[in-house]
Formats: sequence, structure tokens, C-alpha cells
Amino acid sequence: MDFKRIFKGPLPYILLAVLVFWIGSSLLNIGGFKEISTQEGLQLLKGDTVSEAVLTQGDNRVDLTLNKADGENGTMVQFYFLDARSEAVVDAVDAANPSDGFNDEVPQQSFWGSLLTILLPLLLIGVFFWIMLSSMQGGGGKVMQFGKSKAKLVSKESPKVTFDDVAGSDEAIEELEEIKDFLKEPAKFQAVGARIPKGVLLYGPPGTGKTLLARAVAGEAGVPFYSISGSDFVEMFVGVGASRVRDLFQQAKENSPAIIFVDEIDAVGRHRGAGMGGGHDEREQTLNQLLVEMDGFDPKTNVILIAATNRPDILDPALLRPGRFDRQIGVDAPDLVGRKKVLEVHGKGKPLAPSVDLDVVARKTPGFTGADLANVLNEAALLTARSNAQLIDNRALDEAIDRVIAGPQRRTRIMRDHEKLITAYHEGGHALAAAAMRNTDPVTKVTILPRGRALGYTMVIPIEDRYSVTRNELLDQLTYAMGGRVAEELVFHDPTTGASNDIEKATGIARKMVTEYGMTTDVGPVKLGQSSGEVFLGRDMGHQRDYSEEIAQRVDGQVRELLEQAHNEAFQVISDNRDILDRLAGDLLEHETLDHNQLAEIFKDVRKLPERPQWLSSADRPVSDRPPIAVPRPKAPISPDATDGGVSSEPESTPARSPQINPRPATA
Repeated sequence: MDFKRIFKGPLPYILLAVLVFWIGSSLLNIGGFKEISTQEGLQLLKGDTVSEAVLTQGDNRVDLTLNKADGENGTMVQFYFLDARSEAVVDAVDAANPSDGFNDEVPQQSFWGSLLTILLPLLLIGVFFWIMLSSMQGGGGKVMQFGKSKAKLVSKESPKVTFDDVAGSDEAIEELEEIKDFLKEPAKFQAVGARIPKGVLLYGPPGTGKTLLARAVAGEAGVPFYSISGSDFVEMFVGVGASRVRDLFQQAKENSPAIIFVDEIDAVGRHRGAGMGGGHDEREQTLNQLLVEMDGFDPKTNVILIAATNRPDILDPALLRPGRFDRQIGVDAPDLVGRKKVLEVHGKGKPLAPSVDLDVVARKTPGFTGADLANVLNEAALLTARSNAQLIDNRALDEAIDRVIAGPQRRTRIMRDHEKLITAYHEGGHALAAAAMRNTDPVTKVTILPRGRALGYTMVIPIEDRYSVTRNELLDQLTYAMGGRVAEELVFHDPTTGASNDIEKATGIARKMVTEYGMTTDVGPVKLGQSSGEVFLGRDMGHQRDYSEEIAQRVDGQVRELLEQAHNEAFQVISDNRDILDRLAGDLLEHETLDHNQLAEIFKDVRKLPERPQWLSSADRPVSDRPPIAVPRPKAPISPDATDGGVSSEPESTPARSPQINPRPATA
């Protein structure tokens, strides 16, 4: 039996409370009398059933002990009376003349009883708060340890995670190899005057393996590994966060060489002064202490701080300067080769069918992180077990990929025949628009089975990894997004709300083309807007727009022009291939899901959209088409001979001679 676990639980506190209550009840004689009404007490006194009576004058109370023949083993009862009836009660007690007599003196409580009466409530309240504080701090023995670090220590004897367990992050591993070498052989670096980085910041999207990389460094170096989350520093009590930072670094120094890993450091390292109300709050005190501790590192102290975040843009600049986080390592989603390695790592121990090719699975999962790929294999294993199969086959893997991308299939959703027909033409319009464009990725799957929040979806997956997108590829994405809406308009002449998400995505792409990518001739290659990436409310809210109302109108006009152009292109494509759209919709109604082989057969005769006009550089655009822009000229100097107030009468502006971009359609 594990006695330590028993004593850490609530059982000892419950037993202690029962014991204290029992002792108090015994000393105070609580519960010894049964209370009755005054009338019932006087009736008992009139008979011969009372063997003893005690009259407490100060409390107006009479305690009666009944004869054993009339009660159970000498039952004791008591009743209270008013001052107005005190004389009648005293007369009744005198007349009763119990055999054991009666006592009309006020009984004096013992010293210990009086003391316990005062201390018992305070003791119970103290025990209650002690239990609550112990629960807040994670168990017994930690009531007064608010300022102690809550970091988990992974010792050298714990199961090791090495770089062999990490796949798809070769560049990050190369950077961290140096950290491992320093912790193993610090003298080699110190002999040549090299200073190891005090801190390493791992940043990247969620699920890319930042925490796993930090554990791998500790496993390779064989040193103690202190792991803590950024949110564990700050509590409701002032000063706790700073105290925990001091204690954490003190523990690491005592066990050096060691690694401190702070996950989600943006919870405590957020940009100072960015709160809506400003001020110096508890989180900023914790950050200040963290900055001091990182500055106070002894160069010969083998303690390295590794932190992870997916929001490096909101970290305080003082935290990122050289001397604190000297090295910043990006951990991105793996490429094709990396995804295959990740699948091989997570596929160990799983019974994969001989027909499963992990290279094909890697090609079907572009943009997936390590966590996504692990989830794909786990979902495939669950589906295999659910179907009572023994091997994970391609069918289970395909279904697992669909579940990770779009959610589980909603088999209970029953659609009307007309809704199915609309969905078939809508998804067919997407697929046809993608197949007829010249810069889109191949369509690999189309389905009208509801999955997640979608009534159906079209899967377009690139053949290879891409790290930049051309203007024509973005324009094709707009046309592809408009394909479903155009199909509804062309076939039913009554569009539905199903295209709302398509329009939202297309509008976002078009606005970025205008304001970030400089892919329109009217606005030009100008970055408009302050923030990039995700918005940090405390920092970005309240910033004024950095361009005029006229530019804003031109941006809106260019966005609308791009969307109208995409709409027209989609209409032309679907009109030219109406027979293929009808065949595609019919096959979808019959089979519900079409794979890439079936789609290739349907789209083999598709008529593609003609090539767009070539994007012209500034030097290729005709100068004559560039409209002149009025530029203010400086006023002429004051002339004493002037007759109109001393100011020259020359015009203040003349047509500019500098070349300007010719405003024309974005697709020109």
C-alpha cells in the first residue's frame, strides 16, 4: 500500500476534523440533551417521571433527567422559558421534588471547555485555509512555497530523447549540435575564447517539434533538463513570478551544466508597455527578473536557456538582443524529404501494409507539421482498429488525411436531393476552374460528402513544395475560388450562401496582392498597413492608417477589379466546358467521391483558358499612357516690385515630368 499517496490526499484532513469535533463535543457536552417545549417540560414536572432537575438561571434553561422506567436509560431533555414564566417554572420544580434533587445554581464551565470554545472555530478556519493553500500549491508541504519554481526536472537517468527521434528539422539540429558540444566539452570552446550563446530561441508554427528539439539537446548532452511553461511563473500573488525565476536559475546553477527550457515564453516575455492601460504589472516584473538573470550568467557557468514560441513578433526587444537570446532558430514545417522522415519515425511500431508508400503519403500532405503527420498515422491506426483490421492500408491513410484536413465525415447529416445537386455543381465548378487554368495544382479529390463544417470540398494539392507564389498563380487561385459561385449562377441562376467562405478567401488574397505584394499597376509596389502577420492587440491597436483616404479608395477599387476579373474568367471557363461540368456533377451524384484517376479521365478534353497578357515592367510601359500628376512647387520669393501683395503671380504647380505607372487592369 502506498502510504505516501494516502497521506497526501484529503483523508488525513477529514479524520483530523472529525477528531477535533468529537473532542469538542465531549468537552462541551454537545448533543447530550433533547430539546422540548416549555409546556411539555411543565407536564413532565407535574408527574413523577423526573429523577433529577437542573435549573440554569442565567440561560433560563431547565435540564431534566427522566426515570429509566419512563425513558431509555435515563433520557435527558431540556427546555427554555421566558422571564415572565420564571416564577411558575421555579414553583413547578419545587413541587416536583425529584428523588435525586435539583440544582438551581448556574453551572460553571471548565477552563479547558472555555478555551476550546474560543479556539475551536479559529482552529477549524485555519485548517480549512491550510488545506486550500496546499491544494493551490500542488499538495502537502508546499503551503509557504509560493516563490519556489514549478519546473519539472528531467534527470540524466530519465529516458533519453536524442536527435535520432527528431526528423524534418535538419538545419535546427545542426545549430543545436553546437550547444550539445559546449555542454559536453566546454573547455574546448573556452580555450579559444569562444562564448557559448546564453539563450536559444526556437520559433515556428505550432506542432513543428520545438519542445522535442529542446529535449533532444538535453538527451544528447546528458545534463539535467528543467522544463517549465511561461504561464507557470505568474500567479495571483504579487512577486511570485520574479521569485520563481530566481529560484529556477539558482537550481540550474547548482546542478550545472544544465538546460532550462521555457515553453511558450510569450506568456511572460511579451512586449512591455503594450497593455491597454500601460503600467507595471506582475508579468512585467517577472520579465524584468528574467532579463536580470540572463545578464547575470557567469560566462563559465554551463547553464543555457532554451525558449520556444510561435509568436516571436510580440516578444520584448530587450529579450531578443545579443547577450540574451543570442541565437534564434526557426523551426518550420518540414519539406517533402522531411515529411517522409517524420512519417518513418512515427511509423515505427505501427503495422503498415506492404502496399503503403510513405513517399506518396508525404506528397499528399504538403504544409503538414510533425504533429499533423503524427496525428495522421494515429488516426489511421484508430480507423484500422475500428474496422477490426490488422494492417494500416492506403484507404485508412487517405481517410486519416481527410480527417486531419477537413474533420470527420458527418454521416448523420441528411441532405435533400436539390441540395446535393447544388453541392455537386458547386464543387464541380471549383474542380473545373482549377483544371482549366494554366498555373494551378492538380485536382486530386472531389467529394460531396459533408465533412466538418463543409458540405463538400475539392482537394487541390501541389506536386512539389513551393516557397513563393507568382502573380499568375494567385490570379488562378482567385478564379478557382470563384468557380463554385459561378457554377451556381450559370446552372441555377440562384446563388447560395455556400460560396461565402470562397469569397472571404478570395478577398483576402486579392487585398494582399494590392497592399502587400505590389501586384497591381494602380497602387504599385507599396506596402500599405503597419502590422504584418498576426495582430498583437496591445501594440497594433490604435495605430493610425499610414495612407490617405484616396489610396484606400484605390485599394478597394483594385480589390474589386481583381475579383471581377476572376469571376469573368471562371464564367468563361465553365461556359466553354459546360458539358464537362454536367458530366462531373453527374458522376459526383452517383459516386459521391472522385479520386485523381477518375478526375483525370473527365478532364482529359477540358478547354483551358488562354494565356494572360504578359506582366510589363516599368520600362516596357508606354510613357504616353502615364497620366501627369500635379506636384506643388515652392512659392516664388517676395518681390518688392510686385503689385499683388508682394507675392509673385506665377502658378504654384505645373505638370510633373517624372514617369508614372500607367493605371490599367491588373491582368494586363
